[in-house]
Amino acid sequence: MTKIEENVKKLLEPIINNLGYKVYDIIYEKEGKDNYLRIFIDKENSIIDLNDCEKVNNAINDILDEKDLIKSSYMLEVSSPGLERRIRSDEHLEMAISKEVEVHTFKPIENSKIIKGILNSFDDNTIEVDSLRIDKSNIASMKTVYNWED
Repeated sequence: MTKIEENVKKLLEPIINNLGYKVYDIIYEKEGKDNYLRIFIDKENSIIDLNDCEKVNNAINDILDEKDLIKSSYMLEVSSPGLERRIRSDEHLEMAISKEVEVHTFKPIENSKIIKGILNSFDDNTIEVDSLRIDKSNIASMKTVYNWED
């Protein structure tokens, strides 16, 4: 997580929690010429809908403007993390144990840069997908995989 993302999380997490939601992730990124602040929210045993996103957006928008943590202009997006969730932290890894994941690596492992399998475990330096140990430093991106047949 970048410093901006950490500061935004520190500011917004208590507010979002008080509304009955959990912050799944915060991503500040540039796409083309535009900057985006993306807040991904989750709710215990429930699906996030448009009303949930609007409620959180309305609660945080003025606070973000007032605190001015991000000096450049940006677009705020509040949404669900989706069925196939990005994995960017140890907390995300913990939630993904025993689930199918897709890992994209910088360097090939067994002649492939894409590994799909069940996340068995992780530690500070590696993750284990099926029987493969993957260095965290070799991970370009990772997400859970939703099985549409279930």
